[in-house]
Amino acid sequence: MGTGQKAQIYHSSRMQPFTPNSVGSSVCGRNLRKNELGGVIFGTKNTTIKECLSKQLFGLPAQHFSYVKNIDPGLPLFLFNYSDRKLHGIFDAASSGKMFIDPYGWTEGGSVRTQYPAQVQVHVRLKCQPLSEDKFRPIIQDNYYTQKHFWFELDHTQTHKLNALLASLAIVPGNSAPKNIPRWITISRPLPLHETPKEGEASKTVESEIEQSAHSSMRSDSSENDSSFDRDIQPLDTHAAMKEVKQDHKDIMFMRLKELTLNLETQKPSLPDDVSDIPDVNNKSFVEKGNSEAPAISEKTEESPATPSEFPYDISQLVQEVKELTAFSKIQIERNCYLEQKMMEAEMEIQYLKDRCTRVEYAYNVPSTYVEKTFIESSAELHLDPKDSLYLIGGFNGESWFKTMDMYSTSQKVIKSLKPMNSVHSYTSAVQLNGEIFVLGGGNGHVRCETVESYCPFRDSWTLWPSLNQKKGSLSGAAVDGKIFAVGGGNGIECLSDVEMLDLDIGRWIPTRSMLDKRFSLAAMELNGALYATGGYNGSDYLNSAERFDPREHSWTKIPNMNSKRGCHSLVVLNEKLYALGGFDGTGMVSSVEVFDPRLDAWMMGEPMIHARGYSAAAIVKESIYVIGGLKIGETIVDTVEKYTEGEGWKETFTASTVRKCFLSAIACSDE
Repeated sequence: MGTGQKAQIYHSSRMQPFTPNSVGSSVCGRNLRKNELGGVIFGTKNTTIKECLSKQLFGLPAQHFSYVKNIDPGLPLFLFNYSDRKLHGIFDAASSGKMFIDPYGWTEGGSVRTQYPAQVQVHVRLKCQPLSEDKFRPIIQDNYYTQKHFWFELDHTQTHKLNALLASLAIVPGNSAPKNIPRWITISRPLPLHETPKEGEASKTVESEIEQSAHSSMRSDSSENDSSFDRDIQPLDTHAAMKEVKQDHKDIMFMRLKELTLNLETQKPSLPDDVSDIPDVNNKSFVEKGNSEAPAISEKTEESPATPSEFPYDISQLVQEVKELTAFSKIQIERNCYLEQKMMEAEMEIQYLKDRCTRVEYAYNVPSTYVEKTFIESSAELHLDPKDSLYLIGGFNGESWFKTMDMYSTSQKVIKSLKPMNSVHSYTSAVQLNGEIFVLGGGNGHVRCETVESYCPFRDSWTLWPSLNQKKGSLSGAAVDGKIFAVGGGNGIECLSDVEMLDLDIGRWIPTRSMLDKRFSLAAMELNGALYATGGYNGSDYLNSAERFDPREHSWTKIPNMNSKRGCHSLVVLNEKLYALGGFDGTGMVSSVEVFDPRLDAWMMGEPMIHARGYSAAAIVKESIYVIGGLKIGETIVDTVEKYTEGEGWKETFTASTVRKCFLSAIACSDE
């Protein structure tokens, strides 16, 4: 029964941003969505494994129910024994994941409630030899968050690879492996005297026929499978067969071929201990003896319970069944695609309603210490002035990653829910062009994405655009001369200096001149027709450097360094000057502000913010800077909005749970 461990927020050299539940709670899993869940590993010990198998019931602590509830009947399951660190399988879920199927499981005489209430009933799909940790660890390496602890949620690729590896160690009923079929087929099959194949030809014929049947009929549609059956399974090379049917179908075919092998073996006739006593039909002296001894061979063969004609019949029948299964799987795949599409649409609507419900709950549970009370009204009833509003995009509140699009009124202190994005885009970049807001890359805390979509305020709708050339997050972007630039970021392996440009007339992203430095969690902004990139992380240290791209010269040039190192900061333009706000300097979040005046070509220290924060969002509304959310010292998510106006300094204007987010983006409403 597994345990979780607190995840770390990204502050230093690690590329991955912190995962959900890392603020204020522990991480129990990867939080895969139901359609992403390929299988689940359950935990046990020597003291509980017998009960798991005898009751055909697996269980985990209550906090793991977040993904156990996503288990449906038929989902592949595995059992990991902490005592000897071996993985058992292959099991199938016989029920949906539920709480307290057996309220007293794994307890002494049922005297107390179980410690493992997140349960599912199981049955054995294929009994296999258990895998030692060194065998299965490479397959689920990405799940390990300590040397000896790993997340139990498996994606489809991991599940398929574990199934294949375990299937290569399948235990044959009767605890005996199939013997070599071709040897006895060659001996027992009566051959006409004019047919004298060389030794082993008959066995090769049958083996070839089985392999050809498998190769010609067993195909799969699954493009995500990285491997087929383990190479140790020599009679069935199904690597080329994984083109049209799902992994489950492959397992079924493997078992049917294995059953055929066992059936043929059980039909083996009684043979003399000394096989050499059987006359050799290839022996010339035997042929010269005439027909007088030939009937003896015929009679011996007729006594055999299995006749040669039975073998091609079984194989042809199997081939026909495989063809029927393949045709059926094609129909199922089409249905599944349709249902998945509908499910995605339903999930979007559900998420939208959940977000609305969350805001309503916040409206009725705001503590009296808050500076302002949040009034959440129906979107149809709210009429906000775009001139004093800004958009809040995506983000993370310590529990959920959002794909929301909200409008925040700086004067009325209210938030209006708009149509959500098609997918989660956090630690992304938002760029405004031609009255639309473009959201570039980002991710959901587990995976990065390359998708790009834009929001039209007039239609309250999202449009998909050509994807970036690679998946990346913690990037920045800006619009320059009618084109959108995606700058820097990281792909999970390295920090990037890459710059891509979207030309709306061409309709695709074009690689352009790279920056002089690699920059992850940088901030970029357009000013007077030039693109500025500041700070970030280069893979070994946080940067105080900055550079400028002039599209007319098509080159990057260094500008003076900032006074402090900073990454995951915000950058805005106010009165033709750049403001670098907060961020992380390599040791902690900072509240410092620096101002770059291109006319003086120098950075000057500005008035610091009230709160130290990074991974926040900032935008300009009516000649004032607004900074929303973010993380502060102690890995706490900030729930305040600060406002800066020249001559007046910083003021805290709004505090509410609805702005308690980090990894979000903000952009002012367009005047167009």
